[in-house]
Amino acid sequence: MRAADFAYFDAPTPIGLAHRGGAKVAANLHLENTMAAFRHAVDLGYRYLETDVHATRDGRVVAFHDHVLDHVTDHQGRIAELPWAAVRNARVGGSEAIPLLSDLLEELPDARLNIDVKAAGAIEPLAAVVRAHDAVDRVCIGSFSRTRLRAVRSLLGPAVATAAGPSEVGVLRFAPRLVADWLRSPAAVLQVPTGHVVGGRRLDLVTPALVDRVHSMGKHVHVWTIDDAAEMHRLLDLGVDGIVSDRIDTLADVLAERGVPLGQ
Repeated sequence: MRAADFAYFDAPTPIGLAHRGGAKVAANLHLENTMAAFRHAVDLGYRYLETDVHATRDGRVVAFHDHVLDHVTDHQGRIAELPWAAVRNARVGGSEAIPLLSDLLEELPDARLNIDVKAAGAIEPLAAVVRAHDAVDRVCIGSFSRTRLRAVRSLLGPAVATAAGPSEVGVLRFAPRLVADWLRSPAAVLQVPTGHVVGGRRLDLVTPALVDRVHSMGKHVHVWTIDDAAEMHRLLDLGVDGIVSDRIDTLADVLAERGVPLGQ
């Protein structure tokens, strides 16, 4: 399927995506994946926000990167093993609560959410939240697990936008003659870093040939996580359709230099 088949991709490209709300912009330092961070991104003009999701023991879907609370909150424990009543008391940066995915959908009604499903236990609760908020057109769902992607597509149906899985990325980049797998995929976007290290050797993923190949199929290329202005310009010159960044202030400046409004 093509990107144009999904309402999620209705903005002119290129688009800027605020990674965890913009984790490295000054106002959001140590507050990643909080409502404060996401609101700041929206205030800067961002329409597209990126977040990971996990599910608590009782099936509440949280917008949070880690599978444990230990690293960025004042609490400890695995999210999947804790009830929401415990997780909701944790504070990021000493002050901000962990938001539910439903909080983002309700409080930021004009935002589009790029969601990475981090655990199998989050799949069904995520699908339920998206359906309950009639948000199929507002989300694009990706995962490093093709199994999880297939499950999400099965639960939410062909109307939900999804990203390509790792095996599809590998075929398209390194075995372009075997693109049948990618052509059959319902994925509308390739979301990748600029390169990948294999056996101590760095392999470029985002090349002019890859961008052209993806565009010839009517699909998009989004690149993560880019925080350097020169690299942003280089990728935009290659024709990528979206840049995911922690430095959303820098990305906003780069897009403004190129005459691209954020809130398209």
